Amino acid sequence: MPIRVLPPHLVNQIAAGEVVERPASVAKELVENALDAGASRIEVAAEQGGVALLAVRDDGTGIPAAELPLALASHATSKIDRVEDLAAIASLGFRGEALPSIAAVARVRLTSRHGHAPHAEQIDVDGGRAAPQRPAPHPPGTSVEVRDLFYNVPARRKFVRSPATEFQHVERMLVRLALSRPTVGFLLTHNARRAIAVEPAAGRAAEEQRLAALLGEEFLAGCLYVEHAALGMRLRGWLGLPTYSRAQPDQQHLIVNGRAVRDRLLGNAVRLGYRDVLFHGRHPAYVLYLDLDPSRVDVNAHPQKLEVRFRDAHTVHDFVRRSVETALAATRPGAQAAAPIPASALAGPVARQAPMPLESEVPGRLDWTRLAAAAEAAPVAAGGAIPPLGFALGQLHGIYILAETADGLALVDMHAAHERVIYERLKAELAAGGPPRQPLLVPEVVEVGAAEAELAAELAEPLAELGIVVDRVGPTRLALRELPLAVGTRDAGGFVRGALAELAERGTTLAVEARRERMLATVACHAAVRAHRRLTLPEMNALLREMEKTDRADQCNHGRPTWVRLTLEELDRLFLRGR
Repeated sequence: MPIRVLPPHLVNQIAAGEVVERPASVAKELVENALDAGASRIEVAAEQGGVALLAVRDDGTGIPAAELPLALASHATSKIDRVEDLAAIASLGFRGEALPSIAAVARVRLTSRHGHAPHAEQIDVDGGRAAPQRPAPHPPGTSVEVRDLFYNVPARRKFVRSPATEFQHVERMLVRLALSRPTVGFLLTHNARRAIAVEPAAGRAAEEQRLAALLGEEFLAGCLYVEHAALGMRLRGWLGLPTYSRAQPDQQHLIVNGRAVRDRLLGNAVRLGYRDVLFHGRHPAYVLYLDLDPSRVDVNAHPQKLEVRFRDAHTVHDFVRRSVETALAATRPGAQAAAPIPASALAGPVARQAPMPLESEVPGRLDWTRLAAAAEAAPVAAGGAIPPLGFALGQLHGIYILAETADGLALVDMHAAHERVIYERLKAELAAGGPPRQPLLVPEVVEVGAAEAELAAELAEPLAELGIVVDRVGPTRLALRELPLAVGTRDAGGFVRGALAELAERGTTLAVEARRERMLATVACHAAVRAHRRLTLPEMNALLREMEKTDRADQCNHGRPTWVRLTLEELDRLFLRGR
């Protein structure tokens, strides 16, 4: 076959293969054009999943009558003029491919009225062939009607799914676009039935109402607001609490300079920000807006402009990760607690329990005896306030602490809570030069498996940084010489065997920082108070007070919740009180 120039309609159909995958792609391109035109309200109507009809109407600036045919021409755009413009793109579209690509595989009617023009102009395009332009009635703005998508490309039409499936994709796309521009009103209908209707939002309260409408009341109730600016960047938005994690990453929305993207770098940064608090196998939920100079972002990296590239990727990644980490550090009891009430409002022995700081001669462990004695001698001052986790009532099956709070009851998993307390303390000590150690007067010989012995030799240096000093003295024997003070000496051999077994199971091919954190988490887990250990009330209160001042104390190192609250209102409902 000889080399020849392809006809324009075939070129446009090939281009459509990259731009138009399904009705949701059409919705994305047309809505982005409307947003670039300055629309304050956008209406999208779909029939049969958007295959029979997908119409988008906006109240933007409109297209001048003389330029209407150009809007349907390939590579014709009003958004860039020279190659330098590609280095700092602020608009959503810029390639001039969307409308001609859509018109090549569907029947399209384009109607637009520009500014104060006396009437609108209209053009019909059928499979890339345009009819003569003509006047038409239309309010200021633009409407694009796309009918019979892929009617002339049977090979593409057969890949279109059911109307219900295709509309789900359209709806998800509109949710992302509505989240990306909170100041724009959106209306989506399917077969004349309303699916999405949100008004423009001004201010955080109105934005949160839109969030609840678009993502559900549960998302809003299970998230916290974050806002941080540094290094010429600003990150704001809503982070789902670790307890609101998802089985699928279906509520992860990243918006860069007003553009909804799926970016691996940003997604990884957010995931690392959650790594200490999220249960394994679960996914965080979030809506985050990142704003920075457009010249620092390359949006011309993907045919559908879903991915971006950052010119200083490491700086952006670190900024986002640390912003998320800092925000989630506030997930501790009392960070969002209700106003306290006087302790005198409580009757019985609970009112006599004093809030005790977690002091210890052995860092990381609870000095139960000394704290118990101190607690008995320190009554609550008159008019004192009830702490967020209240005061301990007792222990349930040696596993849970029951505490009376200002508004009900708190149940605390004592091992999980103590594990987080120790972990955060070990991290702080490591950052300050390493945790305190205690040498063993006589090194303890520990029998381990061959794999664990090999691992101990391989990790000798990082283990020593964590306060665990071991030497391999045989194929399956280790000499334990020093331990972190947080661990204590009781069953030191069992601690080392368990820690090495867990490290072997998790693998050691992690980055240095991540590996250290895994090792710290292992140390904290084995050092924490075990289930079925009986505690006194002062000992329980000591742990509660330490939780209240420990970052991320709402979750243990594995992402499990450390405590739950039952309010009096919830308890009354359980017992049908007041009915």
